[in-house]
Amino acid sequence: MKIMTTTNARKQIGAIVDHVSNTGEVMGIGRRDGVEVVLIPFPKEYNKEMNDITNINSYSRSFDFLEEEPDLYSENDVIKKYE
Repeated sequence: MKIMTTTNARKQIGAIVDHVSNTGEVMGIGRRDGVEVVLIPFPKEYNKEMNDITNINSYSRSFDFLEEEPDLYSENDVIKKYE
């Protein structure tokens, strides 16, 4: 993840938003060598029945690591299915 200062981010906010949106790259912004916020692309598909954080996690790469994990549950184990 690239990290930039708030000062640099302020000067380049338009370019940063375009870059994150077009590439899907995650960018951190912070002060004094610490990240305070993270910019991520907004999900292209948005399910109004779910809250914002669920939408972001569902359509981001947050859980890509699970693709290599074995399936522990079947569809019958799911209480409510969102499509």
